[in-house]
Amino acid sequence: MSLLDRHLGFVEALREAGLSVSLAEGLDAVAALGAVGWHDRETVRTVYAATVVKRQTQRVTFDGLFDLWFPRLVGEGAGAEPLEDETGLRDSAAQLRDFRERLAERMSEGPPEQSPEMATEAMGRFGRMPGRAPGQTGWSPYNTLRRVAPDELVGRLVEALMGQGMGEEEADQEARARVQGFRTQVEAEALRRLAAERDLVELARTTLRPTIEKLEFTSARKADLEELRKALYPLARKLATRLTKEQHARRRGTLDFRRTVRSSLATGGVPLETHHRPKRPHRSELVVLCDVSGSVANFAQFTLMLVFALREQFTKVRAFTFVDDVHEVTDVFRPGADPGEVFAELASRSAHAARFGRTNYGAAFSRFVEEYADALGPRTTLLILGDARSNYRNLAEEVLADMVDRSRRAIWLNPEHTRHWGTGDSAAPVYGEVVPMTECRNLTQLSEFVHDLV
Repeated sequence: MSLLDRHLGFVEALREAGLSVSLAEGLDAVAALGAVGWHDRETVRTVYAATVVKRQTQRVTFDGLFDLWFPRLVGEGAGAEPLEDETGLRDSAAQLRDFRERLAERMSEGPPEQSPEMATEAMGRFGRMPGRAPGQTGWSPYNTLRRVAPDELVGRLVEALMGQGMGEEEADQEARARVQGFRTQVEAEALRRLAAERDLVELARTTLRPTIEKLEFTSARKADLEELRKALYPLARKLATRLTKEQHARRRGTLDFRRTVRSSLATGGVPLETHHRPKRPHRSELVVLCDVSGSVANFAQFTLMLVFALREQFTKVRAFTFVDDVHEVTDVFRPGADPGEVFAELASRSAHAARFGRTNYGAAFSRFVEEYADALGPRTTLLILGDARSNYRNLAEEVLADMVDRSRRAIWLNPEHTRHWGTGDSAAPVYGEVVPMTECRNLTQLSEFVHDLV
């Protein structure tokens, strides 16, 4: 692969991962690298980041892709000593003892970043495994860390660091941080070796986490939820500004022919200025019905937060959550409420949305019609959030059809990929015949939908 091909592939991988890299920015990176040169890898990383990364949240994804497309070395490295002993073995009890001794010594001298060759040797010596195809090599960070067991070195590191003048608590924290740093290096080393043997594009798709805007709600980890919350309100402000501008641009109504002709008399019948009838504002009421069971709860909560951040775009907004029972949560979204407190209260309210603890869309729809039928009307947009997985229960699609008939408009957002609709207990195809169903798996898709909704 030529350097140009590698650059083009890297830029395309960044775009697929959710970073918006324009043609001009790609050319800027090439021009900047032409000025500083390619001799230092970290300089190349910094130049690329300066020209294509626009937000700090994108940096983790950028660094992961950069390490795939521009690895720090190939194989063991040009200057590495052979890993096999005189018998041809890479992994033996004696070699493991020797490596652990050297690793403990290196980590007591400084953080693992100062000795990256240790992670390279650990993976090359203890991480090799048969690949999926004949003649292919696999690399396992799990096997490597299980063999080396760096966590067992914490006690030795604490003693060494205390001998260097650290207090016991500080030494313990530093020792655990160094062990974690080594674990991270081993995982990165496995990915680097796989990248040398596999298709980079496919490897990036399957191993690297996307940017926070592209991260799927249903696969978000606990640490990701805080980033999603932080991204939500800037997104809401951006959407609100965009919507306001578009509404101002569309505020003129149809041409008022009489006023236009009347004003043209002053210019001899030439209509120099057109007059328009005032456009009557048309804002609908919004009713949101959310499945808050399992992993779908994150998707429902973020959607609710974004909708309520834009509630000025609607005449009225009411929100309901359900598992197999329905509970109104409109009052949770108080003006000026802290987002963290709102999420906490939503989570506590979710328990009230279940009577038997298992998702049952049919029971929830029937209960909604019994208790809250007055929420729907000729000006109402009904928005349903959920994966349509109802544990093989009665779907009550006729009740849903009645809810749709009562509303001016009805939409269903599903956080699952369309390829999973209809698999297992998914009733997406059935409900999709009653309500138009749209895939909504991340913040990007959610913001596009909300823009079109209002």
